[in-house]
Amino acid sequence: MVDRRHSPPETRAQDHDFVHQCSFAGLQPQLPLCWPTPPGIPDSPKKQYRSYYINLGGTDLDDLRSWQYLSSFDLVLRLVDFGGLRPVLAWLLGWTSHRGQVPFDPVSIFLFVSWRIVNGWTRAQALRNLQKPRYADYAQRFGFLSSDFPTEGGVRYFLTTLGSHADTHEETVAVQVDDTRTTDVAIHYLNYLLAGAVALLREACLITPQTWQHALLCPDGMIHDAASRMRCTFVQETCYHPTSSELPRPCPAQKKGKRGCTCDTASCAQACRYAPIRDPEARSIYYAASNQPNRRTPNAAVDSTTKGRGKLRYGYRSLTLQFAEFVRRFSVVLLDDFRPANEREENRAAAHLLSLAYFYPDLLVDTTAGDAGFGFFAFLHTAYSLGIRRAVDLRADPSDTEKLQWTLRGYDDKGRPVCPYGYAFIANGFDKDRRRHKWFCGQACLKGIDPVVQLD
Repeated sequence: MVDRRHSPPETRAQDHDFVHQCSFAGLQPQLPLCWPTPPGIPDSPKKQYRSYYINLGGTDLDDLRSWQYLSSFDLVLRLVDFGGLRPVLAWLLGWTSHRGQVPFDPVSIFLFVSWRIVNGWTRAQALRNLQKPRYADYAQRFGFLSSDFPTEGGVRYFLTTLGSHADTHEETVAVQVDDTRTTDVAIHYLNYLLAGAVALLREACLITPQTWQHALLCPDGMIHDAASRMRCTFVQETCYHPTSSELPRPCPAQKKGKRGCTCDTASCAQACRYAPIRDPEARSIYYAASNQPNRRTPNAAVDSTTKGRGKLRYGYRSLTLQFAEFVRRFSVVLLDDFRPANEREENRAAAHLLSLAYFYPDLLVDTTAGDAGFGFFAFLHTAYSLGIRRAVDLRADPSDTEKLQWTLRGYDDKGRPVCPYGYAFIANGFDKDRRRHKWFCGQACLKGIDPVVQLD
């Protein structure tokens, strides 16, 4: 068992196997760690590139004095051979022929973008730095030759093309929404990049076999602000459709009793002038950072129509599926998705569980944990059908405050079963074979114990 009195870094420092396997001396027989190419991915059809990445090794690591000047990103450039990523990126970019203009090596662009993110630079600032003599060693390790560097538009094209081709390979998973309906969710193939990174961690023995065979997975969503400025909180997909006098564009803001836009000007012909063109999929959401109603707190407003604490956010929502390495106490993102901010999470999270067989066929999931946002049929039923134990927070319901309804629906506001006479059942463990919690009647009514619901 892990000693919780120690911090995660202290726990890893006391793990002798971890220290030996992940030390430079322990990794040296395996170096460089080669980025794996998934089976079935064809080789890049391009024969020539304006840049070309080759792993230059890490001979300077033999000098211990150089370690104090190297960042984590510098170490990754020396320890990992990214050549196996080239077919994956070419496939995601949609390259099917060697014809056309000679492109930059996609691995070079990938490493440049990673370098920009690590340093927190803007795209233009990173491109300027790439051309400076001070950073010539980075340009050489990325594979850029002489003074031939990409433009800002070229990098933007690389990123937008990767994103637009991520889920266009016509493969989906069927998520059951309720007892009668299912919906098809496209498999997001940008997750091959995450799968390759996780494979490197496993090759370096950072992830223990016991956690991989008894995995704990935790889905979680995060709001990301759009680059565009929000001008109308009611922007929807219809706001980007053309309008005409014969077929006028509906205004969702006016339907809510707001001023909105009549879209009767020339600037509104192709799209509403209040709908940002750069972020057509961004949406507004009132983010309170909680799934529980605040009316139970003594500070809640008496007027139920008054909004609680929160913030209006405009942008997107990423939904990650994190793997918890509970022995060495860190987490790794296995899968990710990127959608409008107002999109529900449970269907995408259920699709993540179903997609694990594509990206991690040898992963054995034991438990999935999540907040109340995943307490819906789609996610709970998918986890149950896959034999995964569910540890999902209770989802608040308006009927929780009406005690007389507990005997009708069969459980209280904490999920504990309640009999028709108002007495709570007693917990009796978890049935692993049937994948459900067990409860029994303790005959409280015969022992003079007050019921949780007083009936007439």
